[in-house]
Amino acid sequence: MTKARDLANFLGDNTSLGTINDAYDAGTLVPSSTNPSLIINGDMRISQRQTSSTTSGFVLDRFFVGSQGGTRTRSQEAITSGAPYDLGFRNCLKFTNTVAGGNNTTDYVESYYKIESQDVATSGWNYTSPSSYITVSFWVRSSVAGTYTFWTRCEDANANTYAFTYTLAANTWTKVTHSIPGHSNLVFNNDNGAGLRMQWIPFYGSGHTSSSATINAWSTGSSLPDQSTAWNTTTGATFELTGVKLEEGSEATDFQHTSYAEELAKCQRYYETGRSSSTGYGAAGTGFFGCMVDYKAEKRATATLTQSSQSYFAVDGNAIFLGSVGLSYTLNDTNGFYHCAVHDNVNCKYVFTYTADAEI
Repeated sequence: MTKARDLANFLGDNTSLGTINDAYDAGTLVPSSTNPSLIINGDMRISQRQTSSTTSGFVLDRFFVGSQGGTRTRSQEAITSGAPYDLGFRNCLKFTNTVAGGNNTTDYVESYYKIESQDVATSGWNYTSPSSYITVSFWVRSSVAGTYTFWTRCEDANANTYAFTYTLAANTWTKVTHSIPGHSNLVFNNDNGAGLRMQWIPFYGSGHTSSSATINAWSTGSSLPDQSTAWNTTTGATFELTGVKLEEGSEATDFQHTSYAEELAKCQRYYETGRSSSTGYGAAGTGFFGCMVDYKAEKRATATLTQSSQSYFAVDGNAIFLGSVGLSYTLNDTNGFYHCAVHDNVNCKYVFTYTADAEI
């Protein structure tokens, strides 16, 4: 913890320089035990899309899950006991090797998280200095004992990567903590694009790894260290993850639990779902009627819109147009979108469910 951070924490209630000096002299200026995290939904509570899947994509918000080979179930699972439970964690991201993989060369199982570049650039980490650090921490458990890999990559210029390994005993929750230094080649633009990709890997086949891969240091290579095939070939093997935190500094501090509503609002910058409707009055084919949707949270970028669960009455062609005003131009930005339809009778109406996806 730096004095600058201690001072920033203390200044909330104490603005007199004399008071601050007295507090330092008396030893009463106590450092905060919690730093802000760059990770959203690190306790795996929010799952707007689904709670279980056997295909690549998002199950829990912000954490992409992917695989090749075998049948891998990804799910949001309840935590009912153990060290993470005692610390307030009630959910985890769980991989289950429902049908074991059959190719130890090309198979892989992964979950990754992408942080906006501007959030890294303004985090306080002096990322070009090897004496400045960010620290990642997480709780993890696997049914198969062994050595597993964490891997991260700078997504802006140079695509530098950093990997480290950690060892797990079978069926035992373990807290992993690792500090990552800066490097002169790192670049993080002050924008909303992908900045840092963080990846947890239950298994990567030999076609994706190398015996000479660099660990515990930044590298321009993209290979990961070789891994045992035990998890991939064990039917029913599991891998669980929760309590993910990334913070500026060389030490891990306590996970900061927030309300469900607060964490949901953060997730909705990247994805939201909702319902909307419109009612119109006019002769068939005489024009459009519609409505504006204001997002629950401003989106990271213009979202990709989809619709489902439509219900129509006297709508021409049973067609709802998203992001359109009439059909002459679009209205879809980071704050919301317009939807409309064409009259097919005097009284017309429709209702539908939408998704707005602005993930990185």
